[in-house]
Amino acid sequence: MSSIYDIQVRKIDGESYSLDVYRGRVLLIVNVASACGYTPQYEGLERLQQAYSPRGLSVLGFPCNQFGRQEPGNDEDILQFCERTFKVTFPMHAKVDVNGSSAHPLFQLLTVNARGILGTIPIKWNFTKFLVDRQGKILQRYATVTKPEAISKDIDTVLGPQA
Repeated sequence: MSSIYDIQVRKIDGESYSLDVYRGRVLLIVNVASACGYTPQYEGLERLQQAYSPRGLSVLGFPCNQFGRQEPGNDEDILQFCERTFKVTFPMHAKVDVNGSSAHPLFQLLTVNARGILGTIPIKWNFTKFLVDRQGKILQRYATVTKPEAISKDIDTVLGPQA
């Protein structure tokens, strides 16, 4: 894969599509989980989506059950939880693996191009976040403990001046 836009993903409702639909938008891609101590970050992610979507940001959620089995439900359960509990409006996707031989190609690309602390490739836990610019360049990786609101300044910078 040469570009993030070449990657196919599957929405939580089962529809497959190419990330090319986000060409020209800034992306915040997050591996999420419903039963994690960091699950309240859904609120902050939704606030980012609401605040910055008109300027070109898309938050993309990718449930993952690789960390403490904290995303045990099926796709329908996950979607209902996110909509009911956190009023999530940003796109949610089918459950994926983010590490190992079964890692989704999107996360293979993200982790190699935006390494963690001390240059590590594997994602350490749920709610790791990746910021991608309008040209598809993977700019930054944020640790689980980084709250979504702490990323606002970086998002503002990448989005550029308001029209």
